[in-house]
Amino acid sequence: MADFDFNGLKRRMEGAISSFKSDLAGLRTGRASANLLDPIVVSAYGASMPINQVANVTVPEPRMVAVSVWDKQMVGAVERAIRESNLGLNPITDGTTLRIPLPELNEQRRKELVKVAHQYGESARVAARHVRRDGMDTLKKLEKDGDLAQDDSRQMSERVQKLTDETIAEIDRLLSAKEGEIMQV
Repeated sequence: MADFDFNGLKRRMEGAISSFKSDLAGLRTGRASANLLDPIVVSAYGASMPINQVANVTVPEPRMVAVSVWDKQMVGAVERAIRESNLGLNPITDGTTLRIPLPELNEQRRKELVKVAHQYGESARVAARHVRRDGMDTLKKLEKDGDLAQDDSRQMSERVQKLTDETIAEIDRLLSAKEGEIMQV
């Protein structure tokens, strides 16, 4: 069937889910985790880098995350990135190490984290819809150019839509599970 890459679309949809999962892993649910800081990006050396490329993230205590910055000149940038993330964390600087005490999750903070999770979910849904749009545009172009029969185009469009629906359902399922995990007392 012409040169329509359905597996490429599927890979991109799976990429949206994978990215969403890593965003959710960064939302804490009550105890410290080294993954908590994964979504944070630091402006370093004229580029944006994930925090784990400029520092070592450890969990010395259940309610504490430690960040050992490798380059002393990057401490300020790492601290700023952590403060400006929407995770509500306030690092304490001690030389090249940042200690981040995790406050107890109260009801209000849990609701804020759920809102952040919903924002991540909406971004993932939008990414999936972009992939669908790209696929549909490709199908229309192939059909218009005469490289794909109308029936085949309709059939492929239905497959793309089904894939999109499945992807969005998976995103919603993950979001619902994370929301339950956050709100659990």
